[in-house]
Amino acid sequence: MAKISRIEDVPVEKAKMPNVIVSDTYIQWLITREKDDAPNFAMRRFVMKPGGFIGLHDHPNEHEIFILSGEGVMFGADGVELKVRPGNFIFVPGDEPHGYRNDGDEDFVFLCLIPNPE
Repeated sequence: MAKISRIEDVPVEKAKMPNVIVSDTYIQWLITREKDDAPNFAMRRFVMKPGGFIGLHDHPNEHEIFILSGEGVMFGADGVELKVRPGNFIFVPGDEPHGYRNDGDEDFVFLCLIPNPE
């Protein structure tokens, strides 16, 4: 059966990643295997405050990102920086180094979908 929830009912946590510097960034786990019995993917909402960032990192699984509000920068190990804004969507292949930064004056908010861990 389909399940409908409200963003206000999902706890907000400080975002953390092992061995990655994360600053002024918050996460909500909107859909998960444990909470929703979602068999394949998890959906997360990130809120990055002005000046916040997620440092350069990589992981074996692809993920997809959809920018909801604010403006930010996605950067890679090659030094290339790409400005992203609402309506942009991003596909990040597995094992590709990437990071995000909020250079703006308002919250940078995006959805990120990832495969559930095996």
